[in-house]
Amino acid sequence: MLLGCAGYGPNDQMIGSTRDEVIKILGKPSGERITFDTQIMMYERGPYGKHTYFVYIDQNGRMAGWSQVLNEKNFDLIKPGMTKEEVISILGESKVKEGIAFGRGYVWSWRYVNFHCSWFRVEFTPENTVRSAMYQKPPECRVRR
Repeated sequence: MLLGCAGYGPNDQMIGSTRDEVIKILGKPSGERITFDTQIMMYERGPYGKHTYFVYIDQNGRMAGWSQVLNEKNFDLIKPGMTKEEVISILGESKVKEGIAFGRGYVWSWRYVNFHCSWFRVEFTPENTVRSAMYQKPPECRVRR
């Protein structure tokens, strides 16, 4: 049963909905991935991407579950040497992307809901592998003197 117009994020009442019903409720996903037996629809939400929802569609084309992936448990999975594609499969794609001078790579940043006014940042090499990952203060939280 559809739950009305486009929503911000998924909920447990949507479990069992068809893929098309999910799209009617949440809109077009920002990205999609196929695993062995599941299709993952990615929904990056909120100002500066504070929420990214993964909606899992089973082999029968129905929503089997969902998760909000921007959290410290998932951030802790990001390690040097991982590929950009591996990072996207855990966190989705960042909305905040910056280049590093002299072609040394680039940085993606994810804002997320937390009490410390921090964001999670991943530095990639020019070859699209993780050089480093860390928590930092975003510009709006830094003390100005």
